[in-house]
Amino acid sequence: MHTGKRYTFKEVILWTRRDIASLLVIAFVPTLCYEVFHWKWLCLPWLPIALLGTAVAFVVGFKNNASYDRTWEARRIWGAIVNASRGWGVMCKDFISNRHAKQPLGDADLKTLQLALIKRHLAWLTALRFQLRESRNWESMHLAHNREYRNRWFQVEEHNQELNEQLKKYLSEAEWQEIQGKLNKAAQLLALQSRHLRELLELGYIEDFRHMELERVIVELYNQQGASERIKNFPYPRQFASLNNWFIKIFVALLPFGMMQEFEKLGDHLVWLTIPFSALSGWVFTTMERIGEVSENPFEGSSNDVPITAIARNIEIDLMDMFGVHHGIQPKQAENNILS
Repeated sequence: MHTGKRYTFKEVILWTRRDIASLLVIAFVPTLCYEVFHWKWLCLPWLPIALLGTAVAFVVGFKNNASYDRTWEARRIWGAIVNASRGWGVMCKDFISNRHAKQPLGDADLKTLQLALIKRHLAWLTALRFQLRESRNWESMHLAHNREYRNRWFQVEEHNQELNEQLKKYLSEAEWQEIQGKLNKAAQLLALQSRHLRELLELGYIEDFRHMELERVIVELYNQQGASERIKNFPYPRQFASLNNWFIKIFVALLPFGMMQEFEKLGDHLVWLTIPFSALSGWVFTTMERIGEVSENPFEGSSNDVPITAIARNIEIDLMDMFGVHHGIQPKQAENNILS
């Protein structure tokens, strides 16, 4: 997530420089042939090209709206995870007690029992964010302009760490061993939580009503995990993305053929203005396409994604503070205005 006021002009130009170079070449070649070699037959009427541009603009707008909806839904999901996590912390702190316990525990042991549920929840958050950062074939981070920007300006924590090592900080050795080899570790960690709650119910550390409320939170966490996985594992439909890309390429290729005759009407040699204006017009469309492309997968780790690493760390700080644990954890800071 970009945290600055806006992307700078330099950043935008560097991000789209390959497109700019291609657009200049596409405009230069027909203009050269038209003006120097006098291939006057190369020109096309402007009206059909303008109609095509209108249609392409609608398609690009549709894609960008759909991409923004995916990003905004992802942010809402993780906002719900924040709320559910805080609720989980309060319930673990206040619901688990010696009131009906068969073997009452001391204050320190009771707090350890409560913290076990909190740490397992943090393990779930860790597993979920690592799973959401896994690469998919349709994601755009493999594209040169996105990969280069990321490598230069910021780092994605999940791409540089091992999930199993991070989980060791929160789980007992037995639990850590149990989830090894599981395909969906986050889902299995919630199952461990539910099993532990059942054991606490049987031992009397929680009563039926409180057990139901805690299980309700687990179901909510499953719902939010499933919603995140829906966005992660179902791309923006490939038929729309592919046709949109080809429509823009066709429009950009035809632009100079329609502009040459129009600029020639303005005076001798003004036909050369076709090159900058054709490139500028094409740049607007290709850049809008890029914006939609980098917004459609909000968990991949680009500069415009939902900052799930920072959100998860803030949740951990909130829960540790709630239990009075001295942790020394600091909120994640943006790198060059990018918060991941």
